[in-house]
Amino acid sequence: MPWNLTTTHAQAGDLALLVGLRHKHFIFPLTPGGTFHTHRGILSHDELIGKPWGSQVFSHQGAPFFLLQPSLSDLLIDLKRSTQIMFPKDIGFILTTMSIGPGQTVMEAGTGSGSMTVALAYAVGPTGRVITYERREEFQKLARKNLERLGLDRCVEFKLGDLTDGFSERDVDAFFLDVANPWDYMEQVRASLKPGGFFCNLVPTFNQVSQLLLALRRVDFAFIEVCELLLRYYKPESSRLRPTDRMVAHTGFLVFARRIEPSEDARGKELMEEIGAVSVLEEKDQEA
Repeated sequence: MPWNLTTTHAQAGDLALLVGLRHKHFIFPLTPGGTFHTHRGILSHDELIGKPWGSQVFSHQGAPFFLLQPSLSDLLIDLKRSTQIMFPKDIGFILTTMSIGPGQTVMEAGTGSGSMTVALAYAVGPTGRVITYERREEFQKLARKNLERLGLDRCVEFKLGDLTDGFSERDVDAFFLDVANPWDYMEQVRASLKPGGFFCNLVPTFNQVSQLLLALRRVDFAFIEVCELLLRYYKPESSRLRPTDRMVAHTGFLVFARRIEPSEDARGKELMEEIGAVSVLEEKDQEA
């Protein structure tokens, strides 16, 4: 696996992160006999291989760099893309809220450039499985290359298809849907999720959230939560600590929900109302 966070020293084949002046950074694989060219000079791969991670190294012009292992966040930001990608600030919250972990089977629809796919594959690990659907072949090819570069493609199954046709998978642990009109596919998503399974979608506007909320209630999803995450960094100077000049503000609204199995027992009506679900009894009243 080229992206290996368990080593103490740089090895041939590893993905390396070089960080230079003004935090200019580069990610590339270490190849024996290779060279890496920057605007501040050339570095020999052979001189980097074998060094402890965290070492300070220098180009042939004497420019300083630090040699590090790239983080998941570094890799996601660095991905080649043809679409808008998911940002680390949203991905981390999604993974924890949906309890994505080793050995799980997770579905994604709307692969795009593969940033979320990378994070899901990393989270489920070699014993897990990620199935990702995309309707555009050119997007899927780029996403596959991004996963292959990191050695994470082995646990990912790429599928081409129209989401309207539904999915063959059943009883998956979690489903992340990244499309502009998620409300059109909630029946298909429900059919693939296991009872009690986790759902998440990201959309950028209020009206999209409103339509999705109605669709979730219609097909028996509950425990619905809507949120957005705003990220603000601070200057790490002890004598003049203050916010940086820029912040990562709105990237989208996250909508989370769980698949439930409601009953017709009237004793459950109050709880159904509390969790924002439409009870079977209420549906019958509406139809009448």
